[in-house]
Amino acid sequence: MKQIVLSAALACAALPALAEVVQLKSAKAVGPTVDALEAAVTEAGAKVVARVDHGKGAASVDMPLGESQLLIFGNPALGTPVMQADPLAGLRLPLKVLVYADAEGQVWLAYENPADMFAGLAIPAEGGAIEKMAGALAKLTEKAAQ
Repeated sequence: MKQIVLSAALACAALPALAEVVQLKSAKAVGPTVDALEAAVTEAGAKVVARVDHGKGAASVDMPLGESQLLIFGNPALGTPVMQADPLAGLRLPLKVLVYADAEGQVWLAYENPADMFAGLAIPAEGGAIEKMAGALAKLTEKAAQ
């Protein structure tokens, strides 16, 4: 019995913690919100890596899914030192923001809290990279939501 309890405890400890999801209402439809977010990201000097249209992908296999797009972006000057400190940070970078419409049609921007995303990794506090990422995500999504 002790082995079962110990095995279960070790398995739970090995699981990554779920990051807090930050959500912000948008005043616009999904497409224009992602357009505004992409413009804000570019204006801030970051690089857009990809724009994934989940709704379009679902439609391509004749499955229903509300409007949902994911913008993937990053700033190598900010992300590279984080990955140098702990290569596993590369599993969480580049950053992502999901823009979707809920069942009532309200559009939301959502992203994972960087402090939670990188919890448990060997990222040094000096330099404040995690706080800078959190601040950038908050500013970019607020700008896109207006």
